Amino acid sequence: MASALRPPRVPKPKGVLPSHYYESFLEKKGPCDRDYKKFWAGLQGLTIYFYNSNRDFQHVEKLNLGAFEKLTDEIPWGSSRDPGTHFSLILRDQEIKFKVETLECREMWKGFILTVVELRVPTDLTLLPGHLYMMSEVLAKEEARRALETPSCFLKVSRLEAQLLLERYPECGNLLLRPSGDGADGVSVTTRQMHNGTHVVRHYKVKREGPKYVIDVEQPFSCTSLDAVVNYFVSHTKKALVPFLLDEDYEKVLGYVEADKENGENVWVAPSAPGPVASSSWPVILKPKKLPKPPAKLPKPPVGPKPGLADMTAELQKKLEKRRALEH
Repeated sequence: MASALRPPRVPKPKGVLPSHYYESFLEKKGPCDRDYKKFWAGLQGLTIYFYNSNRDFQHVEKLNLGAFEKLTDEIPWGSSRDPGTHFSLILRDQEIKFKVETLECREMWKGFILTVVELRVPTDLTLLPGHLYMMSEVLAKEEARRALETPSCFLKVSRLEAQLLLERYPECGNLLLRPSGDGADGVSVTTRQMHNGTHVVRHYKVKREGPKYVIDVEQPFSCTSLDAVVNYFVSHTKKALVPFLLDEDYEKVLGYVEADKENGENVWVAPSAPGPVASSSWPVILKPKKLPKPPAKLPKPPVGPKPGLADMTAELQKKLEKRRALEH
């Protein structure tokens, strides 16, 4: 009996190799790894992608640089000098060790990482003019990419919800972007910092003027994107302000609460000369401000609070009641 006819075999489409700002072989050792593991690695945006080989188009691991803190050179265990081939990437919650083949490769990786996380070409590394030119091209690409993106620290929450998030999850950051409460085509920035022994929450308005975002400080500062707005606050506080990044393990939806309207934002005195200034000694001038009058009765939500969020909803209600009591 003749076998059934089989359909013609269709060849698998070849994958397109990804495009990276910089790529090379890179040995990686994470907090839970005993030894280094070699990958082909590529930097694209704020992510380092790791591949089993330079012929693969599907990554096997990736590392987000959103929680970047610093880069350090490493001296291998048992060595008395720095061979120029080891460095560490320190993030907010972990440290990753890397090993490369040459000093030039190490400086290139450090340079490209600093370019995308700080949005500037570094000047204190051992780099050739050609390397610096490559990084300036990457800087332009990264700025253009971010101009079209919404920062990860932007959340669609009210003023009060933003304050509560920063209070409940301080390990996730202390700077949050949110929609403007006055209905205008702009955003607001909420921050929470220690000042004179107590935590202080401040709010700043960011107005949309054409393609620009203007931060409403004593000396208004214009930015080309929301990401540049975040970078302004981070850089002018020597990274004391950290963009809020809510872990996937946390609940992302808050309980119901009456929308809290914007009213009189704080003013942050910008420096008269360029350069970052430590937030602990930074003078802050507050505009005269009156707390918005809460509704006479908090409306009941159409549905009950989601499981696991009842405590947060109750906390929001307590805060509103406390504010109402202060006004009477």
